[in-house]
Amino acid sequence: MYKVYIDGQVGTTGLQLRQKLQNHKEVEILLISEELRKDENERKRLMNEADVVFLCLPDDAAKEAVKLVENPNTCVIDASTAHRVNPDWTYGFPELSAAHRENIKNSKRIANPGCHATGFIAAVYPLVEMGIIGKDYPLTAHSLTGYSGGGKAMIADYNDENRPVAFDSPRQYGLSQQHKHLPEMQHVTGIDAPPVFCPIVADYYSGMATCIPLISSLFKKKVTKEELFGMLKDYYKDAKLISVAEEPTNFLASNPLSDTNELTLYLQGNDERMTLISVFDNLGKGASGAAVQNMNIVLGLDETTGLI
Repeated sequence: MYKVYIDGQVGTTGLQLRQKLQNHKEVEILLISEELRKDENERKRLMNEADVVFLCLPDDAAKEAVKLVENPNTCVIDASTAHRVNPDWTYGFPELSAAHRENIKNSKRIANPGCHATGFIAAVYPLVEMGIIGKDYPLTAHSLTGYSGGGKAMIADYNDENRPVAFDSPRQYGLSQQHKHLPEMQHVTGIDAPPVFCPIVADYYSGMATCIPLISSLFKKKVTKEELFGMLKDYYKDAKLISVAEEPTNFLASNPLSDTNELTLYLQGNDERMTLISVFDNLGKGASGAAVQNMNIVLGLDETTGLI
C-alpha cells in the first residue's frame, strides 16, 4: 500500500480527495488528529512518511508547506495556484502530450491545474500545437461554474437562507481581468497574451462549461468545422478521461459530468464561427480527480484507478 497524506484535508478539495482515496485500493491515507492539524512537527512527520503529499492549502501556506518535505522520495502534488507557472514544477495535465505525461511520471513536484484553466487549456492547447491558431490569436473565453468552486465560504453563502437575491442569478466575476488562472492559461498554451476571460458563478453545486469562441478567418491553418472535429478527436484518441463530441444542440448544460472525473470537449457552430466548450466537474477533472490521476501516474498505476 502506498502512503498518502493530505495537508489541508478539511477544505473542499481536501475532502473530495479523501473521499476518492478512501475507495482507492492501492493507497493508505495518513490521518492527522484534529488537535494537531496545525502542528508543524506532526505535519512534517506525516509528509516525510508519505509516498505522495497533496497540498490543499492557500497559496502562501502551500509554499511554506512544501519546505517541510525533506524526503527525496516523497512526491508533492499541489492543488493551489502557487506553483503552476514555476519552471521547477511539472504541470499536471497528462493528456496534453506524451512529454507532459512522462514529466509527471518522473516528477516529485507537480502543480495540479486550476478548474477554469483545465477547460481552457484542454481546448486551446491542441489548437496551438496543431497550428490551427497562431500564438497571437485574440482569444476570449467565458466559463460557467457551480458555486462549490469558491470553496467552503462560497458554499456557505449560497446555502444561507438569508442570502441576497442576487445569488439567484448567474454572477460574473474576475471583471478586472486579473483572475488567478490567467497566468497558467497563457503559460501552458504558449499564447502571446492571456485571453479576455469572463468567469461566471451560478446557483448550482458543481459542474463547469468553459467556452472559447473561434473565427475561422483568423485561423493560421484553414480548416472546416468537420476537419477540426476530426483533428481534435484524433488528438485525444488515447485519452481515458477526455472525449470529443460534436452532437448538435441548442442547449448545453454545465453539470452533466458533475460527480465524475471526465471532460467532454464539444465543437459547435459552423465553418465560419465555432465554439469549443469543455464540460466537466470543477471538483473532479478540475481539482481532486486530476490530483488522483496525477498520483496514479507517479505511482505507476493505471491513471483511472479510483476514478471510474
